[in-house]
Amino acid sequence: MAVPSVVAEGVPRRSGATPASLVSVVVPSKDSARTIQACLRSIRSQTHTSIELIVVDNGSADGTWEVAQRMADSVLQRGPERSAQRNAGIARARGEFVLWIDADMMLPPDVVERAVGVALRERAVGVFIPEVTVGDGFWTRCRALERKCYLGELMVESPRLARREYLVATGGFVEWLAGTEDAELRMRMLRDGVVLARTDAVIVHDEGRLSLGGIARKRFYYGRGLTRYRREHPGAMAGQAGATVRAFVRNWYLLVAHPLVASGIGLMRTVDTVAYLMGAMAGAVGRR
Repeated sequence: MAVPSVVAEGVPRRSGATPASLVSVVVPSKDSARTIQACLRSIRSQTHTSIELIVVDNGSADGTWEVAQRMADSVLQRGPERSAQRNAGIARARGEFVLWIDADMMLPPDVVERAVGVALRERAVGVFIPEVTVGDGFWTRCRALERKCYLGELMVESPRLARREYLVATGGFVEWLAGTEDAELRMRMLRDGVVLARTDAVIVHDEGRLSLGGIARKRFYYGRGLTRYRREHPGAMAGQAGATVRAFVRNWYLLVAHPLVASGIGLMRTVDTVAYLMGAMAGAVGRR
């Protein structure tokens, strides 16, 4: 599969975006009281002020709904999964661009400005915004270093901002996937040959305290849609596996500098792979 290049963000740092460049920020939530206020506050603190904030909640019972009602422009109730929540937000959105983040993510103040700026300069349909992981505990440290190795890998990262027109025309996020819908959108954009760009601004992902058991359960659940994903996008999974290996080889010095964490990444990746495969088998059996 031929992979087009991605235009990197350049100077000047300021975007030159006009007030007409309305950005609709869509935040799905589900019992997100630990992080939702910090997430929404970070969106409200953006230097790009032409923003509408849409929270799509999935029956939270921990106060998330009340915080969202107080801080967002629009608050919806929708489920059953994150893809459906995002699509509901896109349907409500009025912006030229849509940015989607999870309720445990935070935006440094200039993220939207810089992402919109590179999209306008390069006439891009989608923009990659890399993530950095923060949180407590050994496994979260492993995830943080792993994610650092992935920076710049087209087949591992996924766009976070896109033109609303494209999302509406292509149906937004597929609702037969849970957890890997971002990768599916990336593959669709690559297949369509749209212009993609990148900013070096980052999204901060507060993953709390990860555990191997929690990682395994989540990957098993995500894996249930992988058989269809592989059928819909031949070569995508192999391409992502190859990109993962390249990322670790390219960043060998980071792994050597943190040998204990690197060994943890190896174990975590093994758990990821096994859980994904078991989920895929369970999903295939369930569809018979």
